[in-house]
Amino acid sequence: MTRRDRVTITMVFAVHGMVGASFLTRVPWLTERLDLSHGQLGIALICPAIGAFATMPMASGIVHKLGGRAATRLLLMLSCAAISLPALMPSLPALCAALLLSGAAAGTSDVAMNAQGVLIERGLGRSIMSSLHGFWSVGGLTGAGIGAAITYANVDARIHLAGMSALLVVLGLFFTGRLPEAATRPDDAKPPRFVLPGKAIIGVGVVGFCAAFIEGAAHDWTTVFVANVTESSQGTAALAFSFFAATMALTRIVGDLIVQRIGPVWTVRASGVAAVAGTVIVSLSRDPVPAIAGFVLIGLGVAIIIPLAISAAGRASTMPAQAIAGVVTIMYPASLFSPGAMGGVAELTSLPWSFVMLGAVALVMLGLAGAVREKRPAGSGKDEPALSQA
Repeated sequence: MTRRDRVTITMVFAVHGMVGASFLTRVPWLTERLDLSHGQLGIALICPAIGAFATMPMASGIVHKLGGRAATRLLLMLSCAAISLPALMPSLPALCAALLLSGAAAGTSDVAMNAQGVLIERGLGRSIMSSLHGFWSVGGLTGAGIGAAITYANVDARIHLAGMSALLVVLGLFFTGRLPEAATRPDDAKPPRFVLPGKAIIGVGVVGFCAAFIEGAAHDWTTVFVANVTESSQGTAALAFSFFAATMALTRIVGDLIVQRIGPVWTVRASGVAAVAGTVIVSLSRDPVPAIAGFVLIGLGVAIIIPLAISAAGRASTMPAQAIAGVVTIMYPASLFSPGAMGGVAELTSLPWSFVMLGAVALVMLGLAGAVREKRPAGSGKDEPALSQA
């Protein structure tokens, strides 16, 4: 593997990140056009997650049948093309159908490109997964920025999303075509069509689940906490979220250096300590400055964990796509359920107490740090490079 291979897979992640962000910038347009209530919009916006969750376990079979590069290319192209569909839908049921399809394409392409990332990482012999997810976040910020500018210019969402779809298809075709052959050979053993998590990756999946739970909750409740609990302005609340999102992106970009320096186990331990400290500070804060500091610590605490868990699962198996599909199946529901769980705890107690619950989840993540200790896949060659570990 070469530096070019790493740059190529990095750009694949960035393109994937731009897809979802481009769509999200036009949700208000869709809401107004279809005259959706908050409840109807909520139903529509959960459809991509349902589509992804239902199809992710099938992704390893697609990778095996087509090979890694061809599968990543096909699924990413479907994901890029699908973002143009929601703006064309005339009703809520049609919108839900389009979003189910979009989520399925995004989820399966996510598994395929992560499998490619693990194989390239394995070939390079050093951690790159965190930076890949960091550039996914950069792609998301780029897509959101373009969308905001186009929306401000009053461009029709159908034109915007069709144009972005075409651009991203071209970019995706270019970069997936440059993926290395050595990282795209199909596995010798045919995986099952529908992959559920195996015993070997349960612990890794739970670590990732905890991080995804905390991230999803903080992502949705940061602005609400700062605005309501600290009684700050909406601008200050938005600033708090910006600090959280920027911390996540920057930490992921430099996260590989941390993993290489202290190993995956100690990375999870340090991250767990930061996440616990952040949730405690937030739960005790009644002023915006310490609250924002707490959210920064939460971002530091969870940013690296999801890519690290995906990498650990992929490295522990001779069939990375199958292992990644299994561990993602464990992690993915966390980001769906955590915002609702936060709301339920806040309704029964208070919003600060809901962040105490997140601290308990962070403690579980901290306690299971040993699950990400690097394991050589059974049947792998002795000359395969290993990543640094604790």
